Amino acid sequence: MKYVKEDLSDGLKRCLTKKKISDISVSDICNETGVSRQTFYRHFRDKEDLINWSIDVILENSFKHMGKGVSLNDALNRKLDYIKEERVLFNKAFKMDNQNNMREHDFELIYAFYKNMIESKNGEKISDEMDFLLKMYCQGSVYMTAEWVLGGCKSEVSTVVDNLIAAMPYKLSLIHISEPTRRTP
Repeated sequence: MKYVKEDLSDGLKRCLTKKKISDISVSDICNETGVSRQTFYRHFRDKEDLINWSIDVILENSFKHMGKGVSLNDALNRKLDYIKEERVLFNKAFKMDNQNNMREHDFELIYAFYKNMIESKNGEKISDEMDFLLKMYCQGSVYMTAEWVLGGCKSEVSTVVDNLIAAMPYKLSLIHISEPTRRTP
């Protein structure tokens, strides 16, 4: 089953080199891969669902070691390296402004990831104040990542990572989302 999803994802990426996302149909993806529409819909609700799955795989690979001794800096470097490698997909996905859009999906993914990590490390539910700070940080992080991608990924990954880490609210940084410890006041 995963192979069909990977084939469809690869077909989508090939279509993206030729067309804008809005101009790509499920039929185009199926023609590119030789997969039937019925099979497509067995795995995905729509084209946006395929895009989100493709992005999830990329982002999951970038964060899978976080919380296991990998620093936030290292995890963000991996994430942005993956995004840069797949910049055609991310560029076009960040331009979408419809249901299941990339910005909302990325926010939901990283918010849930960080929230789970914080709650696991603290052994308790995140406070309302920390939840607010986390949501604000994740929204800003997604927005700035999108700006970087849409701008052609011109800044070095390490510069963007340093800026994302520096922008983390101080109280949130004290939680030590990942090892080693972050900046001091």
